[in-house]
Order: sequence, then C-alpha cells, then structure tokens
Amino acid sequence: MSVLFISGIDTDIGKTYATGMMAKALMQQGISVITQKLVQTGVSIDSASGKMNIADDIVTHRQLMNIPLQPCDLDFTTCLYRYEKPASPHLSVKLANAVLDFKIITKSTQQLQQSYDAVLLEGAGGLLVPITEQLLTLDYIAEQGYPVILVTSGRLGSINHTLLSLEAIKARGLTLHSVIYNHIHDSAAQTDDEITNSTIDYLKNYLARHYPNSYWLQMAQQTNSTIGNDSLALPPDFI
Repeated sequence: MSVLFISGIDTDIGKTYATGMMAKALMQQGISVITQKLVQTGVSIDSASGKMNIADDIVTHRQLMNIPLQPCDLDFTTCLYRYEKPASPHLSVKLANAVLDFKIITKSTQQLQQSYDAVLLEGAGGLLVPITEQLLTLDYIAEQGYPVILVTSGRLGSINHTLLSLEAIKARGLTLHSVIYNHIHDSAAQTDDEITNSTIDYLKNYLARHYPNSYWLQMAQQTNSTIGNDSLALPPDFI
C-alpha cells in the first residue's frame, strides 16, 4: 500500500491540482486511490451548524477525480485538522487554541491504506512550512519515510526554489519520487516563453543527472472551465 507525499516549491504552485489529477490518472489505470490533506487552513465555518467545513482541497480533489465526496471525507479521515485562519499551520493552530497531534494524522493515513492501493498525501505550502511550533512539515515526512513528489513551475525564481527543495529532501534522506512541472504561472508577469522553456530544460537535465530514478512530468495549463476534464499521463509503474 503506497503513500506518496505531494509538496511544492512554494504556496500557490498547484499542489492541489496536481494531486487531484494524479489521483484521476491512477484511477484510470485501475488503481484504487484516495487523497489526504495533512492540514488545511483558511477553511470556512458552516453558518447553519457552526462547524468547520470539509477541507477545500479535498473538495477540489474529488471534483478533479470526477467522484463525489467519500465517506472518509465526510467523517474527516482525509483531513481532520482544519483551521479558519488562512496562514501557516503553526499560527492557525495557535490562534485556534488547538493542539495538532501527528499520531492521529498517521493513524488516519494507515486507515486509508487499509482500503486503498495508494494514498496521495498533500502538504500545506512548501516543505519547510512549520506545522507546529516544534515540527516542520519535512520533519514529519522524514519520520514516516514517505517518497516525495515536488510541484514546480516556470515563474522567475523557480529554479532556485526547486533546487533548494531538492537539497532539503536529500538532507532528510528521503526519496524523490517525481517532479511535476505545472504551467500555472505561464501567464504571470515574471514569466515568458524564454524563461519557461529554459526552466524546463534546466530542471529536466538536472533531474536526469542527479535523480535518474525519479519521474519528470508536465501538467497542462489549467483553467476553471476544464476542471475535471483534463488528463495527466502517468507511466504504468508510477505506483
């Protein structure tokens, strides 16, 4: 039963989209897959019940997978820790006067593994985002030994952020499973065709030299009109 951890070089890099599209592609290969969110901030409160809603990223995953919310979503197994403040998790937890217990997250992942062939666990922000005052995201992933999928893009600065993230993964002794290049920032002011093409070429060559056993994948540019209709090609031995 595989668990893959999906992170990105920064926030707003398209981790959620990548996670949902990977899950959809695995389903199309006949693999039983579910997504999980490590922790979600910026979650709204249901006005009728006064309770915290299901994590937004989990909802997006299911939309991309073209399936309804699952029982494990409705009972919050796929994302128990949800907070209202849209901030780094360590701050959102503090402002909520809450306690985040990583043992419960691990238990939830193990429960999902009993029912699915693959669990795609999406992080919050980048690899070194503090989840609590004492623990960084990558600290927890290193304890679990999950292979890492890193999402990047072509915006100016992405090469530096990608290589720093790869160094952090290596320093923890973790396996780099894949790098996913997302075209989400192709139309940004800091990005043009020369930057995009150069970034793709450089990162592909860097990966081939230093991480020859990892996968390089590219996602098409996404728009709201295509949500749930795009596809992502995965090699048959991806899991």
